[in-house]
Amino acid sequence: MTVSYTLKVAEARFGGFSGLLLRWRGSIYKLLYKEFLLFIVLYALLSITYRLLLTQEQRLVYAQVARYCNRSADLIPLSFVLGFYVTLVVNRWWAQYTSIPLPDQLMCVISASVHGLDQHGRLLRRTLVRYANLASVLVLRSVSTRVLKRFPTMEHVVDAGFMSQEERKKFESLKSDFNKYWVPCVWFTNLAARARRDGRIRDDIALCLLLEELNKYRAKCSMLFHYDWISIPLVYTQVVTIAVYSFFALSLVGRQFVEPEAGAAKPREPLEPGQEPGPALGDLDMYVPLTTLLQFFFYAGWLKVAEQIINPFGEDDDDFETNQLIDRNLQVSLLSVDDMYQNLPPVEKDLYWDEGSVQPPYTVATVAESLKPSFLGSTFNLRMSDDPEQSLQVEATPALARRVPATQTPLLSRVLGAGAPSPAVSLRNFGWTRGPPRTPHLLRPRAEEGGDPEDCIEEADCTEEEAGPEDQAQEP
Repeated sequence: MTVSYTLKVAEARFGGFSGLLLRWRGSIYKLLYKEFLLFIVLYALLSITYRLLLTQEQRLVYAQVARYCNRSADLIPLSFVLGFYVTLVVNRWWAQYTSIPLPDQLMCVISASVHGLDQHGRLLRRTLVRYANLASVLVLRSVSTRVLKRFPTMEHVVDAGFMSQEERKKFESLKSDFNKYWVPCVWFTNLAARARRDGRIRDDIALCLLLEELNKYRAKCSMLFHYDWISIPLVYTQVVTIAVYSFFALSLVGRQFVEPEAGAAKPREPLEPGQEPGPALGDLDMYVPLTTLLQFFFYAGWLKVAEQIINPFGEDDDDFETNQLIDRNLQVSLLSVDDMYQNLPPVEKDLYWDEGSVQPPYTVATVAESLKPSFLGSTFNLRMSDDPEQSLQVEATPALARRVPATQTPLLSRVLGAGAPSPAVSLRNFGWTRGPPRTPHLLRPRAEEGGDPEDCIEEADCTEEEAGPEDQAQEP
């Protein structure tokens, strides 16, 4: 059964995830404890062999091998390879769940399109829904071990009520080397066409809508089948597995405590004149390699996560509950097209019929939420300029656009105030130019004087003819 802990993490609090670490079912401990114990045993055997069974010369050789393995393990790009692989597997896992066919949309269209309160109308609706559920059972039986164990033969499908004996004979009489999960969908289309001819479906638009929903349903069945057929390339899975196993095989040897190399370690303290050097300081002798064990727990656990969810239609703790989905789909779809067909509650005026402003009540625990302002958009509280001239609507012309003062720097404008001018340095700020502010280093075409604009390019700050009469009147 799928492990759900959504309620436990509904609110972020101190140590919110800590309570999840003590769970066993569906946990990383249950997935990894065998490999973890094997790694500890192998590490302990190598450590005992080095400390108690090897001679001094053999220890030196072993120390060289250990240092070589430790350097080689760092050359494996384990984080990159494993992280990209797990991301790919997780995206595929969720895509497979969204491909599981659900009859909810289809059953609503059947209930609205196929009419008739008599036995024949009821039989049509229930048969159409049953065909849709039969298609999902057949495809799930092909991809899920749980469903196959529940329906090991077609006789079990007949006994469960998804198929009649006559339909089974028709199904088995069709000779095909491929999976025949699509056969009930064809039966559905033929039965819907007959209902249209008999007037049970009253127009072609309703028939078209019904067949569109069926095609969406069949497409999900097909996608689910193809996810089971086309796996992640085996080469990639092998590369990731070899990378993880080789990394920890090298770590078994390379992370062992070995005696330091001669002259590689530093003395304990500075030597005084005439003092002989004492024993060298090497690595701390950790009988239990905590960091190495944590690294194994993280990386090997990461690989185990990918191993569990790469095929979510098995029998692991977190695999999809396909049998419960089958039960739910059949029950809900039959209720919608049979018991609920034209079985409506009386139409009444709602509680807010005569009220202009509708405000549903709150409980005491949630009444504080009614005081929060509604979100109207990110620019709703933007502070605009207090100058009324800035809000006037004018016709956009180049001459007018050049007279508009430069925009203010957002950060400094808050410090200097809303009406403070822009601190950008220009000749106009010092009163050394006439007319609107210009950018000296830009070249502007003088197209208004006639001729080709490409032949009339000059420095923009040297053009005096473009200044308006109001600008010339301001000259000293």
